[in-house]
Amino acid sequence: MNFELPYIPERPVKPRQKGVTMMMDKGLSLRETENFIDASGHLTDVVKFGFGTSYVTNNFQEKINLYKSAGIQPYLGGTLFEAFYARGMFEDYIRLLDKYNLDLAEISDGSIIMNHNDKCELIHRLAKTRTVMSEVGSKDSGIIVSPTKWVKMMSTELEAGSWKVIAEGREAGNVGVFRPNGTAHTYLINKIIAKVDPNDILWEAPQKNQQVWFIKLFGENVNLGNIGPNDMIPLECLRLGLRGDTFFEFLPSDYADRLKQVNDEAEVEEEEN
Repeated sequence: MNFELPYIPERPVKPRQKGVTMMMDKGLSLRETENFIDASGHLTDVVKFGFGTSYVTNNFQEKINLYKSAGIQPYLGGTLFEAFYARGMFEDYIRLLDKYNLDLAEISDGSIIMNHNDKCELIHRLAKTRTVMSEVGSKDSGIIVSPTKWVKMMSTELEAGSWKVIAEGREAGNVGVFRPNGTAHTYLINKIIAKVDPNDILWEAPQKNQQVWFIKLFGENVNLGNIGPNDMIPLECLRLGLRGDTFFEFLPSDYADRLKQVNDEAEVEEEEN
């Protein structure tokens, strides 16, 4: 960091197993990719080429090379996997991963209906040669998945070989573990973490209020994804207590209480005046 400050929480260095941040690349140009890496590459663990953007993105191999050279693992969005799978082209999908030398892969069924045993078998197969992330939850807000089923699917996918299971939230943050208004589905999340280690889950949380909620619940080293390129540094500041939303999270309790008391007294004085 650029200077010293006390009471800043410790973040593990890359490559890390917890506190992972996934940026969602929805079509950055080559120059924008270079600029992103210059600004935020040190904060970024993995980059997802969102949905099917890799099909139409210019200079795709060059972008992959840039991310890899910066110590960032790029991977294809789960929707693209589903597009191949729905067409009976899983072997072609593996060849695509080989062509671009992608070591990280996602298996998901957010847009299609897939037999869960078949999904776990694909996870197990890919995990023999690659790091696999699998996604649980539907992108369709009309499809309700019970907490018990969330837990079972996450648990069995981890057992099948997933490095992390992704909790569906979409790029808008309004399905899956979130209600339509973007607030966290607390009952569902509490049921999940009662059975599944939160360190094994990457929560899609594109909105700032969602990121704040997860940081307050799990701490600075919660795994978060679907983060916009321009939100990487702001998110890291949230993780470190360097924004108002999490300012008091990591200060010693007596110090934080004293500051809050001063703030409360100032507010009362202002109201009286």
